[in-house]
This record gives sequence, structure tokens and C-alpha cells, in this order.
Amino acid sequence: MDFKDEIKLFAERVEKLKDQIQTEEATKNAFIMPFIKLLGYDVFNPFEVMPEFIADIGIKKGEKVDYAIMKDGQPTILVECKHWGESLDPHNSQLFRYFHTTSAKFGLLSNGIIYRLYTDLVQPNKMDEKPFFEFNVTDIKDNQVEELKKFHKSYFDVDSIQNTASDLKYMNELKALINVEFQTPTDGLVRHFAKQIYPGMLTTRVVETFSNLTKRSLQQYVNDLITERLHSALKKESEETAVAVQQETTAAAEDNRIETTAEELEAYQIVKAILRQKIKHNRIVHRDAQSYFAILLDDNNRKPICRLYLNGSKRYIGIFDEQKKETKIEILTVDDIFLHAEALVKTVETYDKAASE
Repeated sequence: MDFKDEIKLFAERVEKLKDQIQTEEATKNAFIMPFIKLLGYDVFNPFEVMPEFIADIGIKKGEKVDYAIMKDGQPTILVECKHWGESLDPHNSQLFRYFHTTSAKFGLLSNGIIYRLYTDLVQPNKMDEKPFFEFNVTDIKDNQVEELKKFHKSYFDVDSIQNTASDLKYMNELKALINVEFQTPTDGLVRHFAKQIYPGMLTTRVVETFSNLTKRSLQQYVNDLITERLHSALKKESEETAVAVQQETTAAAEDNRIETTAEELEAYQIVKAILRQKIKHNRIVHRDAQSYFAILLDDNNRKPICRLYLNGSKRYIGIFDEQKKETKIEILTVDDIFLHAEALVKTVETYDKAASE
């Protein structure tokens, strides 16, 4: 099972169990610890996951963080847990107080459903107020699964994650702003568009009119984009279907042009007569093609007994050696197939010997 499937199963478990979880401690046991385990860490090994990690602050001794994910004897991710029904308020989080006292580069604040990851992008050794990565595990997107995978023990690299954390943070914030603008365009955005297309003064009434027009235009643009993508996907599928149908039609047409002659069937009976003394007759089958008439062992294309070329000005029989290399030999009539009986028997014996080894 890959990481994506494991996350999906975990999400289903969270959704199913959450109403039974009454305390923060139960949230830790039912949700947080299994989640850390999903990231590849042994939750029962204190060298990998240290529960109640002590992070002393000045004269305050014995201050503890719920968990610390360890690497080389040092904490790399501090984890603070809340009850699943509790709001995650980072301003009241112990992570802010403890982050700078340890060597950890990441802080994880979670209630078992919402997961927020923090680092120190703004000021070194001081945890940012805003997370650079946040997701709801019960509604996690594929691209979020890929980002989360970077925190798996097998792929975890502090420098690599920090290099992409800034982009991830600002992209998430931009998407949130874009969503707000799509729902209710701000005055600044409305004026930005309006002044480029409206020739007069942007009075309050004009701005109000363009506010409605801007919202409708944004929504229509998204709808048109979705429709275009849908049409494009359907067109591609239609083209692929058409190609497949054409290939099937061509193959069927080629099959229709194949005509098995009486001479080919006579040759087939001769081969069966030659081999009947060695194998059962029902193991010998024929398949006609446009350029040759094939006789096979066990109806297997990889076990050709011989090929007959009887429709040209000259007739040939194709004999196969142990490496399945074909040698074409001219024959005058199908009766000449009897002259190659020894080679045909040897070919069949070679196949059966290989199958028994």
C-alpha cells in the first residue's frame, strides 16, 4: 500500500472515531500517534519519538511538549496536540514558547484533524505566526499528500523542506486571497479592472456597478475554463476512442481478407499426421495470416512448429531451430512437407523439453 492510500485509510478512521474521542489524551492515542507512525516513525522508540519532551525556558524548568520527533539525538519536529474539537489558536500555543529553546526546525500543531506545520521563515529561531503548510486530513488533496510525504522518515530532509517552505507558505496565502477576491472582489481589484475599461470617473456608483460585474466575470471565467478543460478532455477521449475503433476496424478488415485455402488445410493435416506419433493431435493448431499459414503447438504464438507460404509463385516451408530462428525452404508440393518430418518432430520435442525443465 502506498503512502497516499495509507493517508486515505487514516482519514476514514478519523472520521469514524472522532465522535467517540472525548479528551485530549484520547486524541493523542487515537489520532496523533497513528499519524506519526504513518510518517514512518516508531512511536514506541524514544530515540525516534520522545513523548513529554522537556524544553526548559529560562528559569522555568520541566516545561514539556507533547512529542518531539528525533533525529541523531536531537529534536527536529516539535508536536503539540489539542482535542479534536478544539480550535487551533497558535498564539496560545506552547510551540511558540518552546521553539527557540531547542534545535527543532519545525513545529506541528494538530487536533488530529487539522494539521499545521510551522518553521522560522521570518526570523531565525523564532517560529512564524502563520503555518507554511496546513491541511485537513479528512479532506486532504493529492498535492497536499505529496507535500506531506516530504516529512516521512524515508524522505525527510530539513534543508530541502525549508527551501520549499517559503514558496508553499506564500502560495497558500495567495490562494486564500484569490478565493476571497472571487467571492467578494475588493475595492482595489474592482478599481484595477474598471479604470482600464471605463472611460469616465470612477464614482462610488460606478465602482458598485463594476463590483458586481467583476464578480460575475470572474465566476464566468472560471466556468468557461472548466468547460474548456472538460471539452478538451472529452475531445481527447473521443479521438483516442476513434483511433481504437479504426485499429479494430483495420484488423477486422485484414482478417476478412484472409482466406484459408484447401491446400493450406491439406498441409495442416500432413503436419498433424507427422506429429501424431509424438503428441496428441489436439495440441496442433493453425492460424492463417495474410502472408503465411502458421502451425503452432498448444495454440501458442511463441511455439511455432512451422510456417507455410503457399500463395505465391513459389511454395516454401519455414522450419524453426532451437533459437526459434526460421529457415525458409522451397517445396514443390505440400507432399514435400514429409521430407522435413524429422525437423518438425525435433522442434516439438524442444518445446516440451523446455517446458519440463
